[in-house]
Amino acid sequence: MKLALVNPNTSAATTATMVRIAAETAGALAAVEGYTAAFGSALITGPEALDLAAEAVAALAPALGDAQAVIVAAFGDPGLDRLRAALDVPVIGIAEAGMAEAANGGRRFGVVTTTPDLRDRIAKTALRYGHHRFAGTWTTPGDPVTLMADPRALRASLAAAIERAVREAGVEAVVIGGGPLALAARALSATAPVPLVEPLPAAVRLALTRVAAGVRT
Repeated sequence: MKLALVNPNTSAATTATMVRIAAETAGALAAVEGYTAAFGSALITGPEALDLAAEAVAALAPALGDAQAVIVAAFGDPGLDRLRAALDVPVIGIAEAGMAEAANGGRRFGVVTTTPDLRDRIAKTALRYGHHRFAGTWTTPGDPVTLMADPRALRASLAAAIERAVREAGVEAVVIGGGPLALAARALSATAPVPLVEPLPAAVRLALTRVAAGVRT
């Protein structure tokens, strides 16, 4: 099957990284093809950029017609509803899938990310998906773009935010909130003090499950 991965930001390098991680998760079950937003931001850091990303994702709908499932690979799931309205295949958001895995078994969970300006949007997303044991969002300090350019500092800052979430709210699981954070999430998963959910692999698993079950949009 073909699994389309839609990157709502304009970075082709980020798309390539996410496609590689998604392909590792899918294995022989799916061929993953990446699609990059034609306009918007290279890194989505605020509500305005997220709204513009939704427009860019919706504009990609005509190119996705031969896919058996689609993943929207930005936290906040921009354009998800519009793709679902346009396509007759499962369309999965990484926030949708990541939060679902984190909440499994009724766990209290939090989100850790680099974008404080999206904290309110993340809370609304959790509420939209019915996650009443969502504990909140913990963010890294400083400019997200600068931090993303330094992988070692990024991992250290995310690890510190995970520790704060556990200490301050007693969370039982943490979602790393962001498609561009996929590599950092993978690196931190073995040493996190609570289960760490990588939302991109979670979205691949959910997409494969829905295709196998014959679920349509």
